[in-house]
Amino acid sequence: MGNFSLDALRRRPEAGAFLGLVFVTVFFTIFGGLQFLGPQGVASWLNVAANLGIIAVPVGFLMIAGELDISIGAMVPAASMTVGVVSGFYGMPIIVGMGVALVFGILVGLINGIMVVRTNVPSLIVTMGTLFAVTGLVLFLSIVLTRNTAVSLPNPDPWAKALFGSYILGTYQMMVVWWLVLMVAFYYFLHLSPWGNWVFALGGDKVSARNAGIPTERLTIGLFVLSSVCASFVGMCQTILFNSAQVASGMSYIFNAIISVVVGGVLLTGGFGSVVGIFFGTVTFAIVNQGIYYTDFDRNLSSFIIGVMLLIAVLMNNTFRKFALNSGTKKKGAKA
Repeated sequence: MGNFSLDALRRRPEAGAFLGLVFVTVFFTIFGGLQFLGPQGVASWLNVAANLGIIAVPVGFLMIAGELDISIGAMVPAASMTVGVVSGFYGMPIIVGMGVALVFGILVGLINGIMVVRTNVPSLIVTMGTLFAVTGLVLFLSIVLTRNTAVSLPNPDPWAKALFGSYILGTYQMMVVWWLVLMVAFYYFLHLSPWGNWVFALGGDKVSARNAGIPTERLTIGLFVLSSVCASFVGMCQTILFNSAQVASGMSYIFNAIISVVVGGVLLTGGFGSVVGIFFGTVTFAIVNQGIYYTDFDRNLSSFIIGVMLLIAVLMNNTFRKFALNSGTKKKGAKA
């Protein structure tokens, strides 16, 4: 029974991601000291993980379904500037700015999804187009409306500040709470609801999924909307948190989210992955990203160390993924 349980654990998509997380945590604890695990140290990488994690999981859903959304890099600053311009520069109620930001996210997600399912153009190309289009539109409108590329949000309503832009215990962003709540919802969606099976089926074989009666087009569009809205939510919260917004502030989310998802065990070819794995992958990336500042390593080597650590985590995760796939193949052969 013990061996069976161990084998079952090894076949989990998040098994390698968890070991990668343990590895980088131990590494930076050794070289970064106890300060790395202190309240300020934990907050430094947990806040990064929260903002990134809210975006990474919907991106992971799309990758499991065989699609990709890189327009998130434009949606974060677009939503941030929308709230700043509407409620900061023009002084409209904060709820209006938040609503406009989220509606814009829905609109871009619909455009991405509809273009992908109607044209059969690869989602990478479609979302690359919307990435540049939204980036240019936001820059143009910010200059036309405010004559600046940055705006302030001096006095957001207390309720908005408390729910979306406050700190818990003085160090942890409220985004950490939103991240954990959304993780529960995302886990239910992918692993406990019928829609999750549809997502895996879509990434495994789209034609077979369609023939089985799965609404592949509506599901694909819905996943793009979810990705875009979550990116908009993060941008909106950042404006409320920092009381300001600027045009160029979200491009790093593109690669950071994809790295977190891949480290979390999601296959680039689709059909394989888990929410827990993406969670581990996101935390792993955040620890590597912030842990370097708690060590005595030369800061000029930061990118090198981040790259090496992430490669090790990915290779470790890939080993477990191959084990899982090979175990599944052997079991099918045995049954036959």
